[in-house]
This record gives sequence, structure tokens and C-alpha cells, in this order.
Amino acid sequence: MDKTKKTILITGGAGFIGSNFIPYFLEKYPEYNVVNLDLLTYAGNLENLKEVENNTRYKFIKGDICNRELVEHIFNEYDIRGVIHFAAESHVDNSIKNPGVFVRTNVDGTYTLIDVAKNYWMEKPFEYKDEYKGCRFHHISTDEVYGTLPDDPNILFTEEMPYAPNSPYSASKASSDMIVRSYHHTFGMDTVITNCSNNYGPKQHDEKLIPTIIRNALNGNPIPIYGDGKNIRDWLYVLDHCKGIDLAYHKGKAGETYNIGGRNERTNIYIANKICEILDELYPVENNSKLKTKNSKLKSYKDLITFVSDRPGHDRRYAIDASKIENELGWRADENFESGIVKTVKWYLNKYGEIKNG
Repeated sequence: MDKTKKTILITGGAGFIGSNFIPYFLEKYPEYNVVNLDLLTYAGNLENLKEVENNTRYKFIKGDICNRELVEHIFNEYDIRGVIHFAAESHVDNSIKNPGVFVRTNVDGTYTLIDVAKNYWMEKPFEYKDEYKGCRFHHISTDEVYGTLPDDPNILFTEEMPYAPNSPYSASKASSDMIVRSYHHTFGMDTVITNCSNNYGPKQHDEKLIPTIIRNALNGNPIPIYGDGKNIRDWLYVLDHCKGIDLAYHKGKAGETYNIGGRNERTNIYIANKICEILDELYPVENNSKLKTKNSKLKSYKDLITFVSDRPGHDRRYAIDASKIENELGWRADENFESGIVKTVKWYLNKYGEIKNG
């Protein structure tokens, strides 16, 4: 790596959002080196980073953010000048089955990272070492820390809203947010937190809602929708999120939180129906060889939609007010849901080998 360039540490960079962010960041900022620390659990995949693996300004390290010795080594070896912290256990269903893993990674891991950064960058509370002034710790979080919203479309998550996490996942993320906040107020660290709404787009793990709908549809399997399908999420195209993170990291005010949302509230049943409509157009059931033998009576992918028992503690509605990052930092989402979901479906059709370069 080029020793003349500033090196930042990105954690969880082989995951969904991180693997979209790193290529974007390296291309936009030739003055940076990037070290990517990722444990490569089920959610991390180096295939997602093929386009940067030979970049001389990029270094991948397989490891655990809870491993203090490793994190200290990385700071010392690469002289880390900033952190963008994506690494997290993030699937709500998994957090219900195994909460302890979420507490370890999301709480202990965040503490380890920020404590090492503090010790490396700072002389004492509120005093940075001369060569590390301006070093920032950016923590990526979620809107789920705020709990659930009523159906009133005028009520949105704002940065001032009290935390009310309802799942072990969101509770662990809320805890990590509080740790980062405390390091700003107690030690004077330059921190910023961004809380995002539901992301979608290329490279998302197969278990998430949108890839699950696409995969099951293409295979002729039931498309499972929790409860009545009317749970609402605010959907944010992943590249729009990356641009928001970039702005908050470079221009956000120290100690502040910025909510990043797409202003695209959609019910889960709408999502399923919209994806099926796109698949009906791009890859009709009569062209799908897997369906000819499996279900010859199928007329539309919509016929596969199946309602299943609701998830325990399933929040009804999330929606973000992104006014702060829009007004203070000039961020705008380039994609609305209807444009972004077409790009997403095409990417997965390519991935699953159904349509090449569709």
C-alpha cells in the first residue's frame, strides 16, 4: 500500500453495504488506502469485492473485530487515520434464535474498535495527538433502534426520537450507538453515527427479504410473507446509502447522528407483488424451465406468494425523516423504489444465471 496516502479501516467490508461502499470509495478518493477487516461469516463474501481485489490501495484482512490484539496490530501496522464501521450481525430472525452472538459482535466489537482508536489517536480526553487531529470514527447503525411507528404517515423517525429497540438485534445496535456516543461526550472523540432504513440492491445476502422473494420465485417455491404482509419499511437503494455515508464521514459534524432514508415507504406485500410483476415481464414463467415441470399451472410469479406466521415482536412500520442530512449536508437519494428495484431484480437474474447481462 502507498505509505504516502491516508489509510482508513473499514470493518465488515465484505458484507452487503460495505462491499458496495468500498469500490465506490476507492474510485472516488484516489488519496485513500482502505484496509478491510471482515470475519467472513455467512454474510461476508469476497466475491462481492472482485473488482477491487487487485487494487494497490486495498488490503483485505480476515479477522474478528472483537480481537483486540488484531485490531491494535492493524492500527499500528497501517497507521489507521479513520474508521468506517459496518461490521455487525444484522438479521432479526437470527437474533431471535441466538441473541448472544449479536451482543458479542455488535456491542463488544464496537467497544473494542472505538477503544483502540481512542488510545491510538488521542493523548488524553479531548486532546488528539498532533498527527491524528481530524481522525474520525463513523459508526453505521439502523433505524430499528427507534422501535416501531404508528400508521400515521406524518410521524417519522428523527434523530431526536428516543430509542425503543424491540428485537435483540436492534437492542444490540442501540447499545453500540450509545457506546460511540459516550466516547464522544466522555473522551472528546470525533465520532459520527448514521442510522439507515432498509437497504436493497446488488450483493445483498440471499436470506434477506428481496433476494428471498426473487430466489423463491425463480425456483417455483412459495414466497413467504410474514403475517398480513402490511408491515411497512422505508427502502433505501444501497448506492444512495453509500453516498450518504461518504457525506457524513467527510462533512458531518462531530458527535452528530444523521438518519439516512429513502422516503420510499412500501408494505411487504407491495414489495412481493412489484418484484413478481418485474419478473413476469423480464423472465415470464413460460420461459422458466424450472417451473415447467414443477408447476405447469402457474400463470404469474404472484401465484407463489404465501402468508406465513408472523415473526415474534415484528415491528409494524419504520420510516426515516432524512431532512437533517438533506438540509445540512446536501444528500439526496438518486433512486426511488420503482427505479431501484428494477436494477436490483436484473442484477439477481444475472447472479442466478437466468438472464445474462439483462
